[in-house]
Amino acid sequence: MGESAKDASAESRAIAYALDAGMRLVDTAEMYGAGGAEEVLGRALRGASSRPYIVSKVYPYNASRQGVVEACEDSLRRLGVDQIDLYLLHWRGAVPFEETIEGFSLLMEAGKIGAWGVSNFDAEDMAELWATPGGEACQTNQVLYNLKRRWPEDALLPAQKAHAMPLMAYSPLNQGGLADNAALDRIAVEAGIDPMHLALAWTLRRDDVFAVPKSTHPARISGFLAAAELEMADDVLAALDGAFPPPALGAQLEML
Repeated sequence: MGESAKDASAESRAIAYALDAGMRLVDTAEMYGAGGAEEVLGRALRGASSRPYIVSKVYPYNASRQGVVEACEDSLRRLGVDQIDLYLLHWRGAVPFEETIEGFSLLMEAGKIGAWGVSNFDAEDMAELWATPGGEACQTNQVLYNLKRRWPEDALLPAQKAHAMPLMAYSPLNQGGLADNAALDRIAVEAGIDPMHLALAWTLRRDDVFAVPKSTHPARISGFLAAAELEMADDVLAALDGAFPPPALGAQLEML
């Protein structure tokens, strides 16, 4: 969102609809639309009856001790809020973890963020982060995870589970690509479930995974909420495993 001024009003209305319908978490970043997505979200929040849990992200090249503070202040201004609930390092860059953690700590002390996390980290990255002083304060890792992209199940999810840290799945519908998947369609028809609802419910099947699907269409947003309540039978899960096999050992980080 936020990439085109002509779409901004429709996007803000979609966010308002989602909040009214029961969505309680919104995810954005300074990168999305060069700050435009945060501005769209900010407009929607000004008219919202309730405040959602807000997640945003900082560019790696802005993640120095002082740079992360300045980037966060810019995001707060675009969002029109006093605090970002969860602030993520968008992906690993050249800035040492120690410096970024110091910046995050300054922001928490100032009440400008509630917590911090990372995005697009693999298991080795997380091990290095946890070994860094202050690294255990990381709250989540947002990565690409869906039926077609199961790489986190090899090493990342077990590592995060051992640290009691949930995984946030982005693009849980594979940028909509699962909508045209014949195998998913067949399994969904047999189960009497909408394919996109089934795909999202699969991503949400674990207690340690939550997801951030995206749409500007009210019917699809309502479908996301329906998928969150969906319980899948064992035979449906087995069929999905057969059509979309778990990753091989040594699966590598995938990102969009």
